Amino acid sequence: MKTHGGGILRNGDFRLLLTGAAVSQIGAQVTVVALPLVAVVVLDASPLEAGLLTAAETAAFLLVGLPAGAWLDRMRRLPVLIRADVVRAAAMATLPLAAWAGALTMAQLYAVALVTGVATVFFDIAHQSYLPSLLPREQLVPGNGALETARSSAQVAGPGLGGALVQLLGAPFALLADALGYLLSAVFLRGIRAREPEPAPAPGVPLRAQVAEGLAFVFRHPVLRMIACATALANFFTAMLMAVQTVFLVRVLELPPGVMGLMMSAAAVGGLAGALCAGTLARAVGQARVIWLSTVVTGPFALLWPLSGRGASAAWFALASAVVFFGAVVYNVAQVSFRQLLCPDELLGRMNATLRFTMWGTMPLGALAGGAVAEAAGARTAVWVCAAGILLVPVPLLASPLRGLRDLPAAQAATG
Repeated sequence: MKTHGGGILRNGDFRLLLTGAAVSQIGAQVTVVALPLVAVVVLDASPLEAGLLTAAETAAFLLVGLPAGAWLDRMRRLPVLIRADVVRAAAMATLPLAAWAGALTMAQLYAVALVTGVATVFFDIAHQSYLPSLLPREQLVPGNGALETARSSAQVAGPGLGGALVQLLGAPFALLADALGYLLSAVFLRGIRAREPEPAPAPGVPLRAQVAEGLAFVFRHPVLRMIACATALANFFTAMLMAVQTVFLVRVLELPPGVMGLMMSAAAVGGLAGALCAGTLARAVGQARVIWLSTVVTGPFALLWPLSGRGASAAWFALASAVVFFGAVVYNVAQVSFRQLLCPDELLGRMNATLRFTMWGTMPLGALAGGAVAEAAGARTAVWVCAAGILLVPVPLLASPLRGLRDLPAAQAATG
């Protein structure tokens, strides 16, 4: 049911979607700390093995990202969200069970990362494609902002909670929080009353042709094409950082799990501030301008990552993460809202899948690169490469029509 008057939180179905997103994100952020600690501390993984684990978590976007969008455009999206949560809960619950039985291995970590990654592909594409069926077009920016706020709030609490649970229960058993978060998310999603209509069948249209239609829509659009390139760069180098940051924080900066969790929460504090400020900044400087400005202004702070050291100077890592992720969330709210305003409903799944494939498909490659560089030259060198790469992110945006616009054409049409 769409609510055209009043605030978005008056929409009960949106409140359930928002609550489900928040609880699943808290659990997922515990895993951001706990899963690599299982590999690095419990199973004594090498930097390359840690990179392989991060690659396994994101490989599904490269492997099934494109057909997933075409499949999702053929079905209702809410049931997909619920099933994906149940699959992720079940897969994650196997890890503490294996640890309790003394049978936990790196092979199981890779397998669980792959399974949850595939479920996450379907969940994320369906989630972004489902929002326009709950909210009118003029509420998509505040709706995305609210979802980013919930996600960022969970990211503030999650890593610190994860670090505390790891120290209290041990890394494998802390993962139960993630399984519980996914299960609760499925319960909240089942409470949504609005029911989408069945998508119109496309008899005689092969899957390959539907995938090609999504690719053409994205890569023929001059702004979408450059947004895809910039985000793909950002995700490549972010994945490099994710692959090596546990090794860097634990073995180079010598931080205990509890402090490491708090350090990683700094990124979420910046992300939460970005989510709260995104709408105001877009109105102040323009929705087009804020997309490239957010990356230009905050990107250079990434250089503080490799400059951090033991003791008090470890705080540089936290500061860099807070500022860079502030810019990333402002960027994401603006560009995701633009995509949803621009795209017709029947193409939303394929458009989002094409962009996810392009943007997130670089992540397993970045994770593998991060693990390989850390293995060969050390974790600090790998972090230097990550920081330098973040400086390249604004280049495609500055080469696009965005640089000459204040507001995005679709946003102008929607509000005019």
